[in-house]
Amino acid sequence: MSADKHPSLYEKYHLKPVINASGRMTMLGVSTPGPEVVVAVNEGLSHYFEMKDLVLKSGAYIAGLLGVEEAVVVSCASAGIAQSVAAVIVQESEHLLVNLHSAAHDRPCEIVLPKGHNVNYGAPVGTMVALGGGRVVEAGYANECSAAQLAAAITPRTAALLYVKSHHTVQKSMLTVAEAAEVAHHHQLPLIVDAAAEEDLTCYYQMGADLVIYSGAKALEGPSSGLVIGRAPYVGWVRRQSEGIGRAMKIGKEGILGLAQAIECYVQRTPVSGQQMVEKMTPFIDRLNGLPGIHARVVWDAAGRDIARTEIAFDEAALGVRTAEIVQRLREGEVAIYFRGYRANEGKVEVDVRSVTPAQLARIADAIATLREARP
Repeated sequence: MSADKHPSLYEKYHLKPVINASGRMTMLGVSTPGPEVVVAVNEGLSHYFEMKDLVLKSGAYIAGLLGVEEAVVVSCASAGIAQSVAAVIVQESEHLLVNLHSAAHDRPCEIVLPKGHNVNYGAPVGTMVALGGGRVVEAGYANECSAAQLAAAITPRTAALLYVKSHHTVQKSMLTVAEAAEVAHHHQLPLIVDAAAEEDLTCYYQMGADLVIYSGAKALEGPSSGLVIGRAPYVGWVRRQSEGIGRAMKIGKEGILGLAQAIECYVQRTPVSGQQMVEKMTPFIDRLNGLPGIHARVVWDAAGRDIARTEIAFDEAALGVRTAEIVQRLREGEVAIYFRGYRANEGKVEVDVRSVTPAQLARIADAIATLREARP
């Protein structure tokens, strides 16, 4: 490296370059915001604001973009869950707002969700509920939850219903968001929807959800942030939590302005379709299918989103190596390659091509071919 050349971040901090074929994952920094978002973040960093005013008016601006009653930017989707739970428990209470951690109270604090939605997405859903002063109550069974089963779990101690819209959750035999909203409103309760990685910013609100939580850094490709949209007074109660548990989860001015710009860009651009993803991955699939012991094909997102991925199945007996070891070796290479490894125990991984260039796909294929040739 020449004396006048600044080291890259990878060189400066002794970090390994990453090819992110696993999707918008928190463990890899989620996404890479576009230039308009970077400009907005830098503008935010360079100016002072009255923060309450910024929070309120940026929320109103985002709500206008999306056609919803209210919106507020928070630090991440997990914070959105915790603050939404605290919001429906504390409501307008000034005393409980600052004493939720210690005050004895008789307010409803149970949060009912389908048993198959009580997942660990990198942290347990129940942890976020507990941070907000709530207690998880499971409805139905691990493999099913109907509207009647959800309603049966409601008691006078119920503060809200929670629905987790995610590929992590059980998909079969589950009631819809609209059905959950109908149950909630029949019992005069709010419905909170965790839609962290979802791409439609209004459908769950339109289905009747009172609070909907998104990650700002996943589909929206904003900075580390979260978005809570919904109906008054619920969003107002979430906003009040900045003086309660939300103080430990506060987001900076740059995150607020960056996310607002990311949403503005998001609603204006034409999304990449699943079919376009198929076209991008077809040469990659053809290359892999030319390697003995390896079979690749197109699969579609398990949660119903218009996202196509490459599924790679490894014949472990023919290759003489377990899929989990292949995944580990690729992570430990000179360039760390990350797959979606949820089904590695079945001999299968998935490649998410949204954040991967054609050149990187070729490098992944080369790395797999090299591993295959070097097998014991």
